[in-house]
Amino acid sequence: MKIKYIIAISALAFSLSSCENKLALTPEQDLTEETIFSSPSTARSAVLGVYSTAQTLEFYGSMPQIIEEYMGDNVEFVGSFPTLQELRDFTTVSTNSNVSGIWQVHYQVITRANKVIANIGSVAGLSDAEKNQFAGEAKFLRALAYLQLVNMYAQPFQQSTGTNLGVPLVVDDFTGTITYPARATVNQVHDQIKKDLTEAAAALPASYTSGTDTRGRATKGAANALLSRLYLYREEWANVITAARAAITGPYTLATDYTFYNKNTAEDVFTIQNSATDNGRTGSGGWASYYTPAPLGGRGDAPFSANLIAAYEAEAGDKRYLLKRTGTAADALSRTFTSKFPDAVNNSDNSPVIRITEVYLNLAEALAQQTALSAEAITILNNLRNRAGLAPKLVFASKQALIDAILLERRKELAFEGFRRMDMLRYKQNLRSGNPLAAFGGQKTILPIPQRELDNNKNLQPNPGF
Repeated sequence: MKIKYIIAISALAFSLSSCENKLALTPEQDLTEETIFSSPSTARSAVLGVYSTAQTLEFYGSMPQIIEEYMGDNVEFVGSFPTLQELRDFTTVSTNSNVSGIWQVHYQVITRANKVIANIGSVAGLSDAEKNQFAGEAKFLRALAYLQLVNMYAQPFQQSTGTNLGVPLVVDDFTGTITYPARATVNQVHDQIKKDLTEAAAALPASYTSGTDTRGRATKGAANALLSRLYLYREEWANVITAARAAITGPYTLATDYTFYNKNTAEDVFTIQNSATDNGRTGSGGWASYYTPAPLGGRGDAPFSANLIAAYEAEAGDKRYLLKRTGTAADALSRTFTSKFPDAVNNSDNSPVIRITEVYLNLAEALAQQTALSAEAITILNNLRNRAGLAPKLVFASKQALIDAILLERRKELAFEGFRRMDMLRYKQNLRSGNPLAAFGGQKTILPIPQRELDNNKNLQPNPGF
Protein backbone atom coordinates (compact mmCIF):
# COMPACT_ATOMS: atom_id res chain seq x y z
CA MET A 1 0.00 0.00 0.00
CA LYS A 2 1.41 3.36 -1.02
CA ILE A 3 1.69 6.41 1.18
CA LYS A 4 -0.98 8.84 0.08
CA TYR A 5 0.83 12.16 -0.01
CA ILE A 6 -1.60 14.93 0.86
CA ILE A 7 -0.93 18.30 -0.69
CA ALA A 8 -1.03 20.59 2.29
CA ILE A 9 -4.21 22.50 2.37
CA SER A 10 -4.19 26.05 1.09
CA ALA A 11 -1.65 27.30 3.60
CA LEU A 12 1.13 25.37 1.92
CA ALA A 13 -0.44 25.19 -1.48
CA PHE A 14 0.86 28.61 -2.36
CA SER A 15 3.90 28.38 -4.59
CA LEU A 16 7.13 30.25 -4.05
CA SER A 17 7.88 30.26 -7.76
CA SER A 18 11.20 31.85 -6.93
CA CYS A 19 12.86 32.70 -3.66
CA GLU A 20 12.47 36.37 -4.42
CA ASN A 21 9.11 36.80 -6.15
CA LYS A 22 6.53 38.92 -4.35
CA LEU A 23 3.77 36.89 -2.74
CA ALA A 24 0.57 38.60 -1.63
CA LEU A 25 -1.00 36.90 1.37
CA THR A 26 -4.67 37.73 1.64
CA PRO A 27 -6.31 37.71 5.08
CA GLU A 28 -8.01 34.42 4.18
CA GLN A 29 -4.69 32.80 3.28
CA ASP A 30 -3.05 34.19 6.38
CA LEU A 31 -5.83 32.74 8.52
CA THR A 32 -5.41 29.36 6.85
CA GLU A 33 -1.70 29.36 7.62
CA GLU A 34 -2.51 30.02 11.26
CA THR A 35 -5.13 27.29 11.21
CA ILE A 36 -3.04 24.57 9.64
CA PHE A 37 -0.59 24.53 12.54
CA SER A 38 -3.35 24.68 15.14
CA SER A 39 -4.09 20.94 15.25
CA PRO A 40 -2.05 17.73 15.00
CA SER A 41 -4.02 16.41 12.02
CA THR A 42 -3.58 19.48 9.84
CA ALA A 43 0.06 19.84 10.91
CA ARG A 44 0.70 16.27 9.77
CA SER A 45 -0.89 17.13 6.43
CA ALA A 46 1.57 20.00 6.11
CA VAL A 47 4.47 17.58 6.58
CA LEU A 48 3.05 15.15 4.03
CA GLY A 49 2.54 18.11 1.71
CA VAL A 50 6.31 18.55 1.45
CA TYR A 51 6.62 14.93 0.32
CA SER A 52 3.84 15.52 -2.19
CA THR A 53 5.74 18.43 -3.71
CA ALA A 54 8.84 16.22 -3.88
CA GLN A 55 6.93 13.89 -6.21
CA THR A 56 6.75 16.62 -8.85
CA LEU A 57 8.28 15.89 -12.26
CA GLU A 58 10.84 18.68 -11.83
CA PHE A 59 12.02 17.45 -8.42
CA TYR A 60 12.11 13.66 -8.12
CA GLY A 61 9.56 12.80 -10.75
CA SER A 62 12.45 12.02 -13.13
CA MET A 63 13.33 15.16 -15.09
CA PRO A 64 16.43 16.28 -13.12
CA GLN A 65 17.61 12.69 -12.82
CA ILE A 66 17.23 11.98 -16.55
CA ILE A 67 19.03 15.23 -17.38
CA GLU A 68 21.88 14.11 -15.11
CA GLU A 69 22.08 10.83 -17.02
CA TYR A 70 22.14 12.24 -20.54
CA MET A 71 24.34 15.23 -19.78
CA GLY A 72 26.69 12.43 -18.81
CA ASP A 73 27.28 9.41 -21.01
CA ASN A 74 24.74 6.83 -19.81
CA VAL A 75 21.79 7.94 -21.92
CA GLU A 76 21.31 9.25 -25.42
CA PHE A 77 18.43 11.73 -25.42
CA VAL A 78 16.60 11.37 -28.75
CA GLY A 79 13.37 13.15 -27.82
CA SER A 80 11.83 16.14 -29.51
CA PHE A 81 11.73 18.65 -26.63
CA PRO A 82 13.99 21.54 -27.81
CA THR A 83 14.66 22.68 -24.24
CA LEU A 84 15.93 19.21 -23.29
CA GLN A 85 17.93 18.95 -26.51
CA GLU A 86 19.73 22.18 -25.55
CA LEU A 87 20.85 20.59 -22.31
CA ARG A 88 22.01 17.48 -24.16
CA ASP A 89 24.03 19.59 -26.59
CA PHE A 90 25.46 21.96 -23.94
CA THR A 91 23.91 24.93 -25.74
CA THR A 92 21.17 25.84 -23.28
CA VAL A 93 20.12 29.43 -22.55
CA SER A 94 18.89 31.15 -19.41
CA THR A 95 15.30 31.32 -20.73
CA ASN A 96 15.04 27.54 -21.00
CA SER A 97 11.65 26.65 -19.50
CA ASN A 98 12.80 23.31 -18.05
CA VAL A 99 15.68 25.01 -16.28
CA SER A 100 13.24 27.54 -14.82
CA GLY A 101 10.74 24.86 -13.80
CA ILE A 102 13.33 22.79 -11.95
CA TRP A 103 14.45 25.86 -10.01
CA GLN A 104 10.89 26.83 -9.09
CA VAL A 105 9.82 23.41 -7.85
CA HIS A 106 12.95 22.96 -5.75
CA TYR A 107 12.26 26.25 -4.01
CA GLN A 108 8.64 25.18 -3.52
CA VAL A 109 9.92 22.14 -1.61
CA ILE A 110 12.27 24.38 0.37
CA THR A 111 9.55 26.94 1.15
CA ARG A 112 7.12 24.31 2.39
CA ALA A 113 9.83 22.64 4.45
CA ASN A 114 10.74 26.02 5.96
CA LYS A 115 7.15 26.55 7.00
CA VAL A 116 6.98 23.20 8.77
CA ILE A 117 10.32 23.77 10.53
CA ALA A 118 9.28 27.23 11.72
CA ASN A 119 5.79 26.33 12.93
CA ILE A 120 5.66 22.69 13.98
CA GLY A 121 7.00 23.44 17.46
CA SER A 122 3.92 25.50 18.34
CA VAL A 123 1.33 22.82 17.51
CA ALA A 124 -0.63 21.90 20.62
CA GLY A 125 -1.39 18.21 20.93
CA LEU A 126 1.83 16.96 19.35
CA SER A 127 4.39 15.34 21.60
CA ASP A 128 7.94 16.68 21.65
CA ALA A 129 9.06 13.52 19.86
CA GLU A 130 6.52 14.13 17.09
CA LYS A 131 7.52 17.77 16.74
CA ASN A 132 11.17 16.80 16.47
CA GLN A 133 10.40 14.06 13.98
CA PHE A 134 8.29 16.29 11.72
CA ALA A 135 10.94 19.02 11.79
CA GLY A 136 13.54 16.36 10.99
CA GLU A 137 11.56 15.15 8.00
CA ALA A 138 11.29 18.69 6.67
CA LYS A 139 15.02 19.28 7.19
CA PHE A 140 15.83 16.09 5.31
CA LEU A 141 13.72 17.15 2.34
CA ARG A 142 15.15 20.67 2.40
CA ALA A 143 18.66 19.17 2.37
CA LEU A 144 17.77 16.95 -0.56
CA ALA A 145 16.43 19.97 -2.44
CA TYR A 146 19.55 22.04 -1.82
CA LEU A 147 21.88 19.20 -2.77
CA GLN A 148 20.13 18.77 -6.10
CA LEU A 149 20.03 22.52 -6.73
CA VAL A 150 23.69 23.13 -6.03
CA ASN A 151 24.69 20.10 -8.10
CA MET A 152 22.78 21.36 -11.11
CA TYR A 153 23.23 25.15 -10.97
CA ALA A 154 26.81 25.41 -9.69
CA GLN A 155 30.19 24.06 -10.66
CA PRO A 156 31.19 21.13 -8.43
CA PHE A 157 33.30 21.40 -5.31
CA GLN A 158 36.32 20.14 -7.28
CA GLN A 159 36.54 23.25 -9.45
CA SER A 160 37.53 25.67 -6.67
CA THR A 161 37.15 23.71 -3.43
CA GLY A 162 33.63 25.04 -3.00
CA THR A 163 34.41 28.76 -2.97
CA ASN A 164 32.51 29.32 -6.21
CA LEU A 165 28.90 30.55 -6.28
CA GLY A 166 26.14 28.09 -5.46
CA VAL A 167 22.47 28.99 -5.04
CA PRO A 168 20.53 31.33 -2.71
CA LEU A 169 20.02 29.99 0.79
CA VAL A 170 16.45 30.53 2.01
CA VAL A 171 15.93 28.87 5.38
CA ASP A 172 13.41 31.16 7.09
CA ASP A 173 9.64 30.91 6.91
CA PHE A 174 8.09 33.33 4.45
CA THR A 175 5.71 35.58 6.38
CA GLY A 176 5.19 38.37 3.87
CA THR A 177 8.48 40.25 4.00
CA ILE A 178 10.17 40.22 0.61
CA THR A 179 13.90 39.56 0.54
CA TYR A 180 16.26 39.29 -2.41
CA PRO A 181 19.04 36.89 -1.41
CA ALA A 182 22.29 36.67 -3.32
CA ARG A 183 23.88 33.34 -4.16
CA ALA A 184 25.69 31.60 -1.34
CA THR A 185 28.91 29.75 -2.11
CA VAL A 186 28.92 26.02 -2.70
CA ASN A 187 30.59 25.58 0.69
CA GLN A 188 27.90 27.62 2.43
CA VAL A 189 25.15 25.58 0.78
CA HIS A 190 26.93 22.37 1.73
CA ASP A 191 27.27 23.59 5.31
CA GLN A 192 23.51 24.12 5.49
CA ILE A 193 22.90 20.66 4.08
CA LYS A 194 25.25 19.16 6.68
CA LYS A 195 23.46 21.03 9.46
CA ASP A 196 20.02 19.93 8.29
CA LEU A 197 21.01 16.29 7.87
CA THR A 198 22.90 16.10 11.15
CA GLU A 199 19.92 17.52 13.02
CA ALA A 200 17.54 15.28 11.06
CA ALA A 201 19.58 12.16 11.88
CA ALA A 202 19.35 13.00 15.58
CA ALA A 203 15.60 13.57 15.48
CA LEU A 204 14.31 10.92 13.09
CA PRO A 205 13.36 7.33 13.93
CA ALA A 206 15.27 4.37 12.53
CA SER A 207 11.99 3.01 11.16
CA TYR A 208 8.22 3.42 11.30
CA THR A 209 5.47 0.97 12.18
CA SER A 210 4.59 0.75 8.49
CA GLY A 211 7.12 -0.77 6.12
CA THR A 212 6.05 1.64 3.41
CA ASP A 213 6.65 4.59 5.73
CA THR A 214 10.09 3.20 6.59
CA ARG A 215 11.01 3.32 2.90
CA GLY A 216 8.99 6.39 1.92
CA ARG A 217 9.56 8.80 4.79
CA ALA A 218 12.79 10.27 6.10
CA THR A 219 14.59 8.14 8.67
CA LYS A 220 17.82 8.27 10.63
CA GLY A 221 19.39 5.97 8.03
CA ALA A 222 18.23 8.14 5.13
CA ALA A 223 19.74 11.26 6.70
CA ASN A 224 23.08 9.54 7.29
CA ALA A 225 23.04 8.03 3.80
CA LEU A 226 22.46 11.43 2.20
CA LEU A 227 25.26 12.83 4.35
CA SER A 228 27.55 10.15 2.97
CA ARG A 229 26.64 11.30 -0.55
CA LEU A 230 27.39 14.93 0.27
CA TYR A 231 30.73 14.06 1.85
CA LEU A 232 31.58 11.91 -1.19
CA TYR A 233 31.00 14.90 -3.47
CA ARG A 234 33.30 16.94 -1.21
CA GLU A 235 36.01 14.24 -1.03
CA GLU A 236 35.78 14.16 2.78
CA TRP A 237 36.61 10.48 2.87
CA ALA A 238 36.70 9.99 6.66
CA ASN A 239 33.28 11.62 6.99
CA VAL A 240 31.93 9.45 4.16
CA ILE A 241 33.00 6.36 6.07
CA THR A 242 31.43 7.54 9.33
CA ALA A 243 28.12 8.53 7.73
CA ALA A 244 27.90 5.42 5.55
CA ARG A 245 28.57 3.10 8.48
CA ALA A 246 25.89 4.89 10.50
CA ALA A 247 23.40 4.40 7.66
CA ILE A 248 24.25 0.74 7.11
CA THR A 249 23.31 -0.08 10.72
CA GLY A 250 19.67 0.66 9.81
CA PRO A 251 17.04 -1.82 8.58
CA TYR A 252 18.71 -2.30 5.20
CA THR A 253 20.17 -5.27 3.36
CA LEU A 254 21.67 -5.64 -0.07
CA ALA A 255 19.11 -7.37 -2.26
CA THR A 256 20.11 -10.80 -3.56
CA ASP A 257 18.84 -10.03 -7.07
CA TYR A 258 17.38 -7.14 -9.08
CA THR A 259 13.67 -7.64 -8.46
CA PHE A 260 13.48 -4.99 -5.73
CA TYR A 261 12.50 -1.99 -7.87
CA ASN A 262 9.19 -0.44 -6.83
CA LYS A 263 8.69 -2.97 -4.02
CA ASN A 264 9.77 -1.13 -0.84
CA THR A 265 12.30 -3.76 0.20
CA ALA A 266 15.28 -3.65 2.56
CA GLU A 267 17.34 -2.45 -0.43
CA ASP A 268 15.50 0.90 -0.24
CA VAL A 269 16.73 3.56 2.15
CA PHE A 270 14.48 6.36 0.88
CA THR A 271 12.11 6.20 -2.05
CA ILE A 272 9.52 8.69 -3.25
CA GLN A 273 6.25 6.75 -3.18
CA ASN A 274 4.06 6.86 -6.28
CA SER A 275 0.84 5.19 -7.38
CA ALA A 276 -1.38 5.25 -10.44
CA THR A 277 -3.30 8.20 -8.99
CA ASP A 278 -0.60 9.90 -6.94
CA ASN A 279 2.62 10.53 -8.82
CA GLY A 280 4.80 13.25 -10.28
CA ARG A 281 3.71 12.98 -13.86
CA THR A 282 2.66 16.25 -15.45
CA GLY A 283 2.06 16.35 -19.19
CA SER A 284 4.50 14.15 -21.08
CA GLY A 285 6.77 13.18 -18.24
CA GLY A 286 7.61 10.59 -15.62
CA TRP A 287 10.33 7.97 -15.28
CA ALA A 288 8.67 5.38 -17.47
CA SER A 289 7.50 7.95 -20.01
CA TYR A 290 11.08 8.83 -20.87
CA TYR A 291 12.59 5.36 -20.41
CA THR A 292 9.98 3.26 -22.26
CA PRO A 293 9.77 2.55 -26.02
CA ALA A 294 6.89 4.22 -27.82
CA PRO A 295 4.99 0.98 -28.63
CA LEU A 296 4.85 0.18 -24.89
CA GLY A 297 3.24 3.48 -23.96
CA GLY A 298 6.29 5.66 -23.36
CA ARG A 299 7.88 8.49 -25.31
CA GLY A 300 11.04 6.54 -26.08
CA ASP A 301 13.18 9.61 -25.39
CA ALA A 302 16.03 8.20 -23.30
CA PRO A 303 17.62 4.91 -24.42
CA PHE A 304 20.99 3.46 -23.41
CA SER A 305 24.00 5.22 -24.87
CA ALA A 306 26.39 3.15 -26.96
CA ASN A 307 29.02 3.96 -24.32
CA LEU A 308 26.97 2.38 -21.52
CA ILE A 309 26.17 -0.67 -23.65
CA ALA A 310 29.90 -1.15 -24.21
CA ALA A 311 30.54 -0.90 -20.45
CA TYR A 312 28.02 -3.68 -19.76
CA GLU A 313 29.19 -5.87 -22.62
CA ALA A 314 32.86 -5.65 -21.59
CA GLU A 315 32.17 -8.57 -19.21
CA ALA A 316 29.79 -11.25 -20.37
CA GLY A 317 26.91 -12.28 -18.14
CA ASP A 318 26.30 -9.04 -16.24
CA LYS A 319 22.79 -9.47 -14.82
CA ARG A 320 22.30 -5.70 -14.63
CA TYR A 321 22.43 -5.63 -18.41
CA LEU A 322 19.39 -7.91 -18.44
CA LEU A 323 17.32 -5.04 -16.98
CA LYS A 324 16.54 -3.83 -20.47
CA ARG A 325 14.10 -4.06 -23.33
CA THR A 326 14.25 -3.13 -26.98
CA GLY A 327 11.75 -1.03 -28.86
CA THR A 328 11.14 1.92 -31.13
CA ALA A 329 12.57 5.15 -29.79
CA ALA A 330 11.38 8.71 -30.36
CA ASP A 331 13.69 8.94 -33.38
CA ALA A 332 11.90 5.92 -34.95
CA LEU A 333 14.97 3.67 -34.51
CA SER A 334 15.07 0.42 -32.57
CA ARG A 335 16.99 1.09 -29.36
CA THR A 336 17.67 -0.42 -25.94
CA PHE A 337 15.89 0.96 -22.86
CA THR A 338 16.08 0.25 -19.14
CA SER A 339 13.27 -1.77 -17.59
CA LYS A 340 13.80 -0.34 -14.09
CA PHE A 341 10.66 1.79 -14.54
CA PRO A 342 8.14 -0.34 -16.46
CA ASP A 343 4.81 1.41 -15.89
CA ALA A 344 4.49 3.93 -18.72
CA VAL A 345 0.69 3.72 -18.58
CA ASN A 346 0.15 5.01 -15.03
CA ASN A 347 3.66 6.15 -14.00
CA SER A 348 3.19 4.38 -10.68
CA ASP A 349 6.84 3.36 -10.30
CA ASN A 350 8.49 4.66 -7.16
CA SER A 351 11.32 7.17 -7.52
CA PRO A 352 14.53 5.66 -6.07
CA VAL A 353 16.38 8.36 -4.12
CA ILE A 354 18.76 6.34 -1.93
CA ARG A 355 19.48 2.63 -2.11
CA ILE A 356 21.70 0.78 0.32
CA THR A 357 23.77 -0.24 -2.70
CA GLU A 358 24.75 3.40 -3.16
CA VAL A 359 25.74 3.67 0.49
CA TYR A 360 28.02 0.62 0.22
CA LEU A 361 29.55 2.09 -2.93
CA ASN A 362 30.12 5.39 -1.12
CA LEU A 363 31.83 3.48 1.68
CA ALA A 364 33.96 1.42 -0.71
CA GLU A 365 35.14 4.45 -2.66
CA ALA A 366 36.07 6.35 0.51
CA LEU A 367 37.92 3.34 1.92
CA ALA A 368 39.80 2.91 -1.35
CA GLN A 369 40.74 6.58 -1.35
CA GLN A 370 42.00 6.47 2.24
CA THR A 371 43.77 3.12 2.31
CA ALA A 372 45.80 1.60 -0.49
CA LEU A 373 44.06 -1.58 -1.71
CA SER A 374 41.56 -1.62 1.18
CA ALA A 375 40.46 -5.20 1.83
CA GLU A 376 37.01 -4.02 2.92
CA ALA A 377 36.55 -1.98 -0.26
CA ILE A 378 37.49 -5.04 -2.33
CA THR A 379 34.99 -7.16 -0.40
CA ILE A 380 32.18 -4.66 -1.03
CA LEU A 381 33.10 -4.51 -4.71
CA ASN A 382 33.03 -8.28 -5.03
CA ASN A 383 29.75 -8.61 -3.15
CA LEU A 384 28.17 -6.40 -5.81
CA ARG A 385 29.92 -8.23 -8.62
CA ASN A 386 28.71 -11.56 -7.23
CA ARG A 387 25.13 -10.28 -7.23
CA ALA A 388 25.63 -9.22 -10.84
CA GLY A 389 26.88 -12.70 -11.80
CA LEU A 390 30.47 -11.58 -12.36
CA ALA A 391 33.67 -13.23 -11.15
CA PRO A 392 35.42 -11.55 -8.22
CA LYS A 393 38.33 -9.20 -8.77
CA LEU A 394 41.04 -10.00 -6.30
CA VAL A 395 44.16 -8.38 -7.71
CA PHE A 396 44.59 -4.67 -8.45
CA ALA A 397 47.74 -3.13 -9.84
CA SER A 398 47.33 0.08 -7.85
CA LYS A 399 45.11 2.10 -5.58
CA GLN A 400 43.75 3.92 -8.63
CA ALA A 401 42.89 0.63 -10.31
CA LEU A 402 40.70 -0.28 -7.34
CA ILE A 403 39.03 3.15 -7.36
CA ASP A 404 38.38 2.83 -11.10
CA ALA A 405 36.81 -0.60 -10.59
CA ILE A 406 34.52 0.76 -7.87
CA LEU A 407 33.49 3.69 -10.08
CA LEU A 408 32.68 1.30 -12.92
CA GLU A 409 30.49 -0.82 -10.65
CA ARG A 410 28.88 2.39 -9.41
CA ARG A 411 28.08 3.35 -12.99
CA LYS A 412 26.52 -0.01 -13.84
CA GLU A 413 24.65 -0.34 -10.52
CA LEU A 414 23.13 3.16 -10.42
CA ALA A 415 22.56 3.73 -14.14
CA PHE A 416 19.38 5.68 -14.98
CA GLU A 417 18.88 6.87 -11.39
CA GLY A 418 20.51 10.30 -11.73
CA PHE A 419 24.13 9.90 -10.55
CA ARG A 420 26.28 9.82 -13.67
CA ARG A 421 26.92 13.53 -14.36
CA MET A 422 28.12 14.30 -10.84
CA ASP A 423 30.21 11.14 -10.68
CA MET A 424 32.04 12.28 -13.81
CA LEU A 425 32.43 15.91 -12.76
CA ARG A 426 33.85 15.13 -9.34
CA TYR A 427 36.66 13.23 -11.09
CA LYS A 428 37.09 16.11 -13.57
CA GLN A 429 36.04 14.01 -16.54
CA ASN A 430 34.69 15.21 -19.86
CA LEU A 431 30.93 14.56 -19.81
CA ARG A 432 30.86 13.67 -23.48
CA SER A 433 33.87 12.30 -25.30
CA GLY A 434 35.03 14.51 -28.16
CA ASN A 435 32.82 17.48 -27.23
CA PRO A 436 34.88 20.41 -25.89
CA LEU A 437 31.71 22.03 -24.53
CA ALA A 438 31.35 19.05 -22.18
CA ALA A 439 34.82 19.32 -20.63
CA PHE A 440 35.19 19.68 -16.86
CA GLY A 441 34.69 23.33 -15.96
CA GLY A 442 32.79 24.00 -19.16
CA GLN A 443 30.32 26.83 -18.70
CA LYS A 444 27.36 24.79 -19.88
CA THR A 445 28.09 21.60 -17.99
CA ILE A 446 25.90 23.28 -15.37
CA LEU A 447 22.49 24.89 -15.70
CA PRO A 448 22.01 28.65 -16.01
CA ILE A 449 20.38 30.69 -13.29
CA PRO A 450 16.91 31.17 -14.85
CA GLN A 451 16.42 34.52 -16.55
CA ARG A 452 13.15 35.18 -14.74
CA GLU A 453 15.00 34.88 -11.42
CA LEU A 454 17.71 37.28 -12.58
CA ASP A 455 15.04 39.73 -13.72
CA ASN A 456 13.23 39.57 -10.38
CA ASN A 457 16.28 39.59 -8.12
CA LYS A 458 19.06 42.01 -9.03
CA ASN A 459 21.23 40.49 -6.27
CA LEU A 460 21.55 37.26 -8.21
CA GLN A 461 24.65 36.78 -10.33
CA PRO A 462 24.32 34.73 -13.53
CA ASN A 463 26.54 31.80 -14.32
CA PRO A 464 29.33 32.70 -16.76
CA GLY A 465 28.47 32.05 -20.38
CA PHE A 466 24.73 32.66 -20.05
